[in-house]
Amino acid sequence: MNIVFDLGGVVVRWEPEILIADAFDDPEVRRVVHSEFVGHPDWLELDRGTLAPAAAVARASERTGLSHFELNHFLRRVPSGLTPITDTVELLFRLKAQGHSLYCLSNMHFASIDYLERAYDFFDVFTGKVISCRLNLCKPEPKIYSYLLETYGLNAADTVFIDDAEVNLTTARQMGIQTIRFENPRQCTDELRAIGCISE
Repeated sequence: MNIVFDLGGVVVRWEPEILIADAFDDPEVRRVVHSEFVGHPDWLELDRGTLAPAAAVARASERTGLSHFELNHFLRRVPSGLTPITDTVELLFRLKAQGHSLYCLSNMHFASIDYLERAYDFFDVFTGKVISCRLNLCKPEPKIYSYLLETYGLNAADTVFIDDAEVNLTTARQMGIQTIRFENPRQCTDELRAIGCISE
């Protein structure tokens, strides 16, 4: 079986509220950074690789009134905040040992994926990696799923996609890919076992 993992919220922690709280003391500033930077469409363009970090910071500064320094300081801290979810990493190695081909499909900025690949050797378990910023494509756009299937010669019916966002799973299902909505590593393991991907 081909098993495809999202990264943020599945393999590594993506907890923007905590990252924002660590960087900004004022509750109103935290709210503004969440809504006008992390939650703004520009963030997706960072993921897509079509907006440079400096441009994203400049635009966010105009929207929020915060300085370039403050926003840059926050943005530079994001990659190191993507810490591994240990039980998911253990699941990756377990699946690999049982003969499955593993892939990742994730929306992520250049700085974040570059940091993760340097910092953690568990990325070697992935036969292939499809990262939004490297393709100028983002989930849930069908083209990024097609790229995964076509580039690695995967049969959709023999592929399972694991993501924590339902909107991303919907597109996968429309393309004939099996899906699991990730809630936590134990639940994910149980669902993989239920469809025959894990043997005891």
